[in-house]
Amino acid sequence: MNSEVKELTAKPEMIEIQQADGSTLWEVRTQEQPYAFLSDKTIPDTNRYGQKIDLLDLTGGQLPKERPLFINDNPEVGCNPNRNKQHAFFFTADNCIGCHACESACAEKNETPAHLAFRSVGYVEGGSYPDYQRLNISMACNHCDDPVCLKGCPTRAYTKHAEYGAVLQDPDTCFGCGYCTWVCPYNAPQLDPVEGQVSKCNMCVDRLEVGLKPACVSACVGNALDFGVVENIPENREQAKISIPGFPDPSITRPNIRFQQIRELPEEMKRTDSAPVKYHKAADGNYKPVVDRKQGTRRAWNLKRLSSRENPLVLFTLMSQAAIGAFAIVFLGAQAGIPALQWFGGQTLYVPLLALSLGLVALGLFLSTTHLGKPLRFYRGFNNLRHSPVCREGLGIALFMAFLGLHLLCKLPANALFASLWQSLFGIPVSELIQPDALSTPAATFGYLAIVSGAVGLYYMNRCYRIPARPFWNHWQVASSFYGNALSLGTIALGVLLLPTLLLTGLDSAPATRLLAALIAAGATIEAIGLWCHNRDMTAAEHEGTASHYVQRTTFGNSYWLRNGLLGLSVLAGVGLRVFDMEPTVGLIVLTMLALALVVSSLMGRALFYVLVIPTTMPGAFFWRNKGFEQHARDIGLADMPQVGVAPLRH
Repeated sequence: MNSEVKELTAKPEMIEIQQADGSTLWEVRTQEQPYAFLSDKTIPDTNRYGQKIDLLDLTGGQLPKERPLFINDNPEVGCNPNRNKQHAFFFTADNCIGCHACESACAEKNETPAHLAFRSVGYVEGGSYPDYQRLNISMACNHCDDPVCLKGCPTRAYTKHAEYGAVLQDPDTCFGCGYCTWVCPYNAPQLDPVEGQVSKCNMCVDRLEVGLKPACVSACVGNALDFGVVENIPENREQAKISIPGFPDPSITRPNIRFQQIRELPEEMKRTDSAPVKYHKAADGNYKPVVDRKQGTRRAWNLKRLSSRENPLVLFTLMSQAAIGAFAIVFLGAQAGIPALQWFGGQTLYVPLLALSLGLVALGLFLSTTHLGKPLRFYRGFNNLRHSPVCREGLGIALFMAFLGLHLLCKLPANALFASLWQSLFGIPVSELIQPDALSTPAATFGYLAIVSGAVGLYYMNRCYRIPARPFWNHWQVASSFYGNALSLGTIALGVLLLPTLLLTGLDSAPATRLLAALIAAGATIEAIGLWCHNRDMTAAEHEGTASHYVQRTTFGNSYWLRNGLLGLSVLAGVGLRVFDMEPTVGLIVLTMLALALVVSSLMGRALFYVLVIPTTMPGAFFWRNKGFEQHARDIGLADMPQVGVAPLRH
């Protein structure tokens, strides 16, 4: 590299990197102080997780040593001799005074709006007068060894660079699904509901290229933040811990941040935001999250708060599950020789059932795109099939639609309604163009392929929510609810057309009613067993999932018990219809009430699923990242002032 660092004055007020032709590569902001410069001399071989710190060695030498980062489209390479080593933040909690200078420096450099912050300062408090203590925590992206944001992102907007180990995100590639904000334990990716895209801390790689520490580190007045090659303990420090009270489990992502916190803290530290979480000192000296019952035990409805920005996902998941379930029940039931389903497979209304299933899943997919910050970029959702469960879920659902559509086309020539319509339009029987019997084998093949694709879609739909950073979701109950809903809601969708067909043909509907009731009861039972085990496990656990369950039983307590009651009644009614002989009219009325109760239960349950989850994020302050303050600001109109930092819910 033909460049050299030239100090223009005795103090490092300005640095220019000059090429052989005399042109300036970088121009650094003036008046940088000596402490703003990187000073790593020795480099360890591996970090404490056993991973190589030299990132070129980690890639097996497949990447060039002096690869440009193209910062602001600049093709030149900086002068940092350690640019291919994993760098990390170092935070000394005892020194942090909570001045928020790091936040301000980051916001100034990245020009973030008031409702976003790539770095933020929160705190926990504990003890009693006169020994009441506060622990401030400054947190940004930790540029992890195992970045779950990169693996989860369906658009491949994230890249883990061999330069500094920086995990960089491209907002222009992002389509604003927000999945990275779910899987990150540290709330580092920031979803901007105004712009409809995610952005995050970029490690100030432009400053690193010229040997400067990130802007937040240079601005820290208490010498609490430092930066350098990971595992290099800064001068005058004696600890390099990987955890601190309030910090999520580092095994999730192996984050590149190290802590020092020597001052003795109380046995219990509480958050000052609205999250019902506090941290209790365990026998091993580490602090574990437990429930802070700051809201008491009073139960409320809060039905309006069940509505959230995730409403499109509520409908997408339920509609997709109902569509897959409806087709799977009638198709596999007919293949298995179940009389009512085998008979229905040859009836005129079988094709409308296929069209209903296709319409449900298509409408669900459309609604899921409205959840995106940039819906017109939906096609990017298949860019990361190698890692992202979101991509695999979308591919499975899309293939289900395709094969179901082909199955439908194969069934059309044999459908009396379609044949009549075809002849009235074109004047010739459709049988003269193609024999329906010739399509029976392709129809069965496409039907089985649709079943397989739907099963894959449902499996990865479940995997999308098995997120360690959201313990309330990270439970097998998600699968029991999804598959249980597929069975129960799919049966309801089937019954909408099966029972009218029986009534119109004058056949006895009682056997079909009992079959549908049994299937609904089975699906509701599967869901109920999962919810019961989820309640047991969340009550006994010590993590943010327990806090979510506490909110479920208090803030939404009445809604929660109504959902449970409707689900229980659905099970009992389904079993009753299956076991006891009823008059056909009475049976149809009971089945209709059962179906309505289950639909309401499913909608409430899925809405609760999304609004309750408390992530393993760092504690917020009185205002920033405090859900209670955000809601209060919206209630009183304070959110209309953009400088407050509460963004409108546009996406």
